Amino acid sequence: MNPFLFVTDLDHTLVGDDRALELLNQQLEQHRQQYGTKIVYATGRSLYLYKQLAQEKPLLTPDALITAVGTEIYFNPSQAEVDREWAKILSQGWHREQIAAIANQYSQLKPQPESEQNPFKISYYLSESEAEALLSTLETELLSQGFKIKLVYSGSQDLDILPLKGDKGLAVQFLRSKWEVTAEATVTCGDSGNDIALFKGDEKGIIVGNAKSELRQWYQTNQNDSLYLAEAVCAGGILEGLKYFGFL
Repeated sequence: MNPFLFVTDLDHTLVGDDRALELLNQQLEQHRQQYGTKIVYATGRSLYLYKQLAQEKPLLTPDALITAVGTEIYFNPSQAEVDREWAKILSQGWHREQIAAIANQYSQLKPQPESEQNPFKISYYLSESEAEALLSTLETELLSQGFKIKLVYSGSQDLDILPLKGDKGLAVQFLRSKWEVTAEATVTCGDSGNDIALFKGDEKGIIVGNAKSELRQWYQTNQNDSLYLAEAVCAGGILEGLKYFGFL
């Protein structure tokens, strides 16, 4: 067995089947102790909401935590000190106040709570019925004014405006570079639209069986040998995928 970098989303991916989570935790922790495997959580949650989940569910202590859809990285979540090197990368071409001022002119966008905002993430609620037309219009306006941004819409309600380099996948690339881990020794897991960035690189990818429609649609047009669509849900689907790729 060789060490690998294990990266997973939390809600409805790692978390959702308590019995499967217990089994997966046992195997991952044993692998980490024996072979030096690294465990990373990549979540849309803020650090505040991550800590809430960690009190509710038996989560292993991660080697790194990617929060807020890839816009924050913590190597010691208990100290709540965001990684400054990653923040510097995200700051390039990012002008939060000006971008928010433009987005706030659209009445269809309802700001999410303050706990879900951060220096590199502007988050709104947006109904699915209004999303397609508005996303195109908003992106065109922001890009035409020279802002380097990306829009991430997931769960049929959550819109995040992020720096161009701000997403879960690029955060994983940053960690891989820092830890000198190859794509072949990296596996990512997810269930929704904001996880698509995790599957765009050369890493192995596991899509759990309960994946949301936006991720399933993306998978249908992007199938390749590095992606595995599990039958089992949540942690059970992760276990299925890890065995399929030979990591466990």
